Amino acid sequence: MGSFCQIESGVWIVASQFPANREIYREFSVLWRKRTAHADSLYQHLIVTAERKFWRCVESGEPPRVFGVEPPKPRIEAIRIVDMSASNAWAEFAAVFSRTRSAHLEHEQAKAELKCLMPEDAKEAIGHGIRAKRSKSGAVSFDLLAVEGGHA
Repeated sequence: MGSFCQIESGVWIVASQFPANREIYREFSVLWRKRTAHADSLYQHLIVTAERKFWRCVESGEPPRVFGVEPPKPRIEAIRIVDMSASNAWAEFAAVFSRTRSAHLEHEQAKAELKCLMPEDAKEAIGHGIRAKRSKSGAVSFDLLAVEGGHA
């Protein structure tokens, strides 16, 4: 999307009605593709209007505002302690939290141990109803497999 905006902005700047060609290179790739975009005067007008408004904000120091969107509310500093004993919903979720905490800790410990057991050069490890997959970034994720014949 950003590339398309740059094409339209460039076409408007040079006042061209002809298609703009832009080569898009992928990271560490020799391949490229050519994209042709015909001039869209309405889109160009909206882009240039937004660019001018943003630049006025830069020059004046006024914070920019997105069209039709409320800015995010500033985070309020938490300063008080609240008693939630009267809340039924709080009581229900507090019970679930308390009941499942030890299982969660055991689960996280098991994941850490499985990651340690997986050889560094393994892309995938399978066994006992679990599949561990290593991503290109090195992160390991786990899936439960359907157990056949009741053997795990």
